[in-house]
Amino acid sequence: MTIDTDTARKVAHLARIRVAEADLPALAGEFNAILGFIAQLDEVDVTGVEPMVSVTPMTLKLRADTVTEGGQPARVLSNAPDAREGFFAVPKVVE
Repeated sequence: MTIDTDTARKVAHLARIRVAEADLPALAGEFNAILGFIAQLDEVDVTGVEPMVSVTPMTLKLRADTVTEGGQPARVLSNAPDAREGFFAVPKVVE
């Protein structure tokens, strides 16, 4: 895929970037260079390579999925302006 000046103009408009008409060919060239680099990356064989969170090895901190504020769910519902049958009740907003 190659980017021409018309496409560069459209992308600049969508990104709300003011680009002078004389600078559009250079912008199209930069877009094409970026797409060329992406095409090169697409050729790399990444079979067996696990995705990384960062370039430095790290483990993500996990926490237990438990209620930490408000106590039991029934107590949380006690703070609701309107609770019915164990659920938060909300007013109808669509007629």
